[in-house]
Amino acid sequence: MNHLLDTASAVRPGEELDRQKVDAFIHQHLPDLTGEPVIEQFAGGASNLTYLLRYPERDLILRRPPFGHRAKSAHDMLREANIMSALKPVYRYVPSVIATCSDPAIMDCDFYVMERLHGIIPRQNLPKELVLSVDDTRRLCLNVIDKMIELHQIDYQQAGLTSIAKGAGYVARQVAGWSERYRQAKTEDVGDFENVMQWLHDKMPAQDLATCLIHNDFRFDNVVLNPANPTEVIGVLDWEMATLGDPLMDLGNTLAYWVQADDDAVFQSVRRQPTHLAGMLTRQEVIAYYGEKTGYRVDNFDFYAIFGLFRLAVIVQQIYYRYFHGQTTNPSFADFGKFSNYLEKRCLRLIKASSL
Repeated sequence: MNHLLDTASAVRPGEELDRQKVDAFIHQHLPDLTGEPVIEQFAGGASNLTYLLRYPERDLILRRPPFGHRAKSAHDMLREANIMSALKPVYRYVPSVIATCSDPAIMDCDFYVMERLHGIIPRQNLPKELVLSVDDTRRLCLNVIDKMIELHQIDYQQAGLTSIAKGAGYVARQVAGWSERYRQAKTEDVGDFENVMQWLHDKMPAQDLATCLIHNDFRFDNVVLNPANPTEVIGVLDWEMATLGDPLMDLGNTLAYWVQADDDAVFQSVRRQPTHLAGMLTRQEVIAYYGEKTGYRVDNFDFYAIFGLFRLAVIVQQIYYRYFHGQTTNPSFADFGKFSNYLEKRCLRLIKASSL
């Protein structure tokens, strides 16, 4: 099953690490580790960058922020690592953090190193060698959703995570915060989203539905599957945006990436997880399943769905801002401005159809 494992490749130009400095840092924390690392990079990393440190007897993962302009308060590597360390004892799908670093002499940013979970990451498509039946695909889909539900039910106070958020008013802070981020990241070739932001401000619920631990980027390409049983989730990755907040906001953010089989060609072209396969739930089925399992009311989900798409547009635009201003040369970001414009139109269509 090794051929099914998620693989890394050569580091992208301009995103290289200083191998000697990284190796010296690793050996401070793992003195019995032998040899020097081969450094590779995973294909993902539109936001934070993820590297594979391949030692002769052990693989490690290094996470660091992107190069160039970074939005204020974003890409906080130490916060992410601290949340993972606190969460690991009560949510076994979190990788173990090995070391954190804030020394600018080693790297121009904070970073951390964690264990590598050897498994399958279901990206845009499943590995071609992995053929699941419709029933198995549905089982995989439900298992992934169940991991989000399990996360939402964790006692975050017992886990020592009460300090990672600002308390009540999460939804209002999210609407205001992401609106400001979009305005700061806007470039001259994209729409202004002002009508969308005004609608979200006017239609947001008066109070949060509940407060729980949320991932804020829960997607198929952030889970790791067991190679021996590909419908089983053995890991959940990318905890940068985890916080305490409204669970339906988390679900709305997840569904912003959920491209299903009957979506239009533009949305299909940016699909980055295999939610189009026969057996996968539709977005409406996910909402109904989540409501049934949690007991939360989901009968009018429009606000959360539209906010999720808007937040995705902000993330896309922040990345495109770096590309537009020459702060990154990754060619995969070249059309992000067009996708931002598409998401504005998609939000406006849903607003027009909403009964809110």
